[in-house]
Amino acid sequence: MPKHFDIIIIGAGPAGMTAALNCLRAGKTVLVLEGENFGGQIALSPRVENFPSYPVASGAELMDKLYSQIEQWGAQIELENAKSVVKGDKTFTVTTDYATYNCYSVILATGCKHRKIGVEREEELVGNGVSYCALCDGAFFKGEDVAVIGDANTALQYALLLAGYCRQVHICALFDRLFADKALIDLVLSKPNVDVTYNISLKEFVGEDELSSLRFENTLTGAPYTVDCKCAFICVGQIPQNEPFKDLVALDAKGYIISDESCTTSCEGVFAAGDCRTKKIRQLVTAASDGTVAAYAACAYVDAIPHKITA
Repeated sequence: MPKHFDIIIIGAGPAGMTAALNCLRAGKTVLVLEGENFGGQIALSPRVENFPSYPVASGAELMDKLYSQIEQWGAQIELENAKSVVKGDKTFTVTTDYATYNCYSVILATGCKHRKIGVEREEELVGNGVSYCALCDGAFFKGEDVAVIGDANTALQYALLLAGYCRQVHICALFDRLFADKALIDLVLSKPNVDVTYNISLKEFVGEDELSSLRFENTLTGAPYTVDCKCAFICVGQIPQNEPFKDLVALDAKGYIISDESCTTSCEGVFAAGDCRTKKIRQLVTAASDGTVAAYAACAYVDAIPHKITA
């Protein structure tokens, strides 16, 4: 017989772990399922400056503290991929790649993954000059010229990290401006070894066994533009991880779970928290806020169920 929990949380990023903390504090039994890395995408961020109480911290430091906190409160945490969630009469059945579990309520906090830029040979050169994580791979390119393709907060955070040990960091922006926080833009533009080129679109990764340069095209004039570099760090957005749940909850055209600030979904008993849901602001602090809201909603839902399982 599948093991039963009050609430199962799918995803162990800031939203999922905050949800777990609040559910546990409300006296609920909680299972947290994570298919990739605990802490989500923020755990890969080298510098977090917009989380209350910490002027500067790495995402990994913050997520390690949160993981320890929910572990101390008694969360069961499993490194398993949730493959499906099926709603029954009173309970949900959650099937992973290793086991099957039952629960009264589900919180989807599945987050997002890196969006690929979609240029030929991108996947071929991953690990040989193409990367999606400066924190993971940046140190391999100490003293070298590197490029960051992107124009928002993550791209600029990567550029700052890389500027600390790379010879030159080229930020390659598709549009005529940067879409990051002003404080971050000012800091990046103050670095003597960081330059920004606007209105360029990547057309080709150049190099045989490893990357040697990037070929761009100016979006206004059509003129070619080449950046010589040893690695291209790609930061062009994210894709929500909601495909396994498309038959459970309503998704929008981009694949995000349709949900308002109450974190409710189209399926009674299922709640969505963090970057996986429709929302205007996707930050660490809003993910934690979602986790709290979803937790209280899930706990209230569980408390209202009559004749619950006592095993």
